Amino acid sequence: MNEVKTIVGNIKKGIIAPIYFLMGEEPYFIDIVSNYIEEHVLQEDQKGFDQIVLYGQDVTVPTIIDYARRFPMMSDRQVIIVKEAQNLRATIDQLVPYVENPTPTTVLVFCYKYEKLDARKKLLKTLQKNKDCVLLESKKLYEPQVAAWLPDVLKKKHLSIQPKAIQMLVDFLGTDLSRIQNEVNKLALIVPENTEVTPEIIEKNIGISKEFNNFELKSAIAANDAYKVARILKHFADNPKDNPLGGTITVLYNYFQKLLLFHGLTDQSEKNVAAVLKENPYFIKEFYSGAQHYPMKRVSAIIATLRQIDLKSKGVGATNNLTEADFRKELIIMLRA
Repeated sequence: MNEVKTIVGNIKKGIIAPIYFLMGEEPYFIDIVSNYIEEHVLQEDQKGFDQIVLYGQDVTVPTIIDYARRFPMMSDRQVIIVKEAQNLRATIDQLVPYVENPTPTTVLVFCYKYEKLDARKKLLKTLQKNKDCVLLESKKLYEPQVAAWLPDVLKKKHLSIQPKAIQMLVDFLGTDLSRIQNEVNKLALIVPENTEVTPEIIEKNIGISKEFNNFELKSAIAANDAYKVARILKHFADNPKDNPLGGTITVLYNYFQKLLLFHGLTDQSEKNVAAVLKENPYFIKEFYSGAQHYPMKRVSAIIATLRQIDLKSKGVGATNNLTEADFRKELIIMLRA
């Protein structure tokens, strides 16, 4: 994320590279950089002459180089953006001579999504060697990183957000940054500026129940509130489309994995726990509470059971007549054992 800010910040200052190779599993950051270049490097009246968007499945590398070697018509530079550049992978090394000697009046952008260049390929080494080129690897974020990223996204919309509301969004939407951004954009259209986003606002405008969600389930488990756990899981069973089993298992697995790590910490101060577990300090009380109810041996057994339920829910070692409701019952039994 900091690297993206640096790239965009340099472009704003007029420090523009001849080549931007944007690659990686997370398309969100690739889109941020490529969209910024597409929208801001040239003036609107220049784009019709000196900006072109190509698609990897429709062009060849020699054709891209031919475009890149041309001179701009109405401005000091031309912009060429190659979207879906991963479709060029079989011939991508043909770019090496151009990367070694790029045209200074061309800004050539490659959007190489969902994967990265083979480290054995000469192109990657050439891009790394040429200090005039910008090479970005856009990596998937983990949930704690998404939770840390969300307040900044809302701040740009002149909104703030409560920690519990952050967790609700992350638990429900996962690490799909584009989907989260879309929901934030919707909120910004509905909610007045300078509003603090609360669980109630999330429930009303995004449709995530503030009472029946994986975050509340995790909190109930940490507190060993058997009635609330059963109540939430029953709601999940009655509304399976809104509460996929896989998401619940992931949230619980992550919690108990961290709880196991918590048990092994010699320094269980709040500051150290938050740092080691990579958790928002607001939520670490759940580990102190959980440790009282779930000894290390029991946590290990729960993790093993969660793995079994996950496999069976995917059809591994399970009979065909088991339903999602059956798996949720297994979760209740596991927690009561």
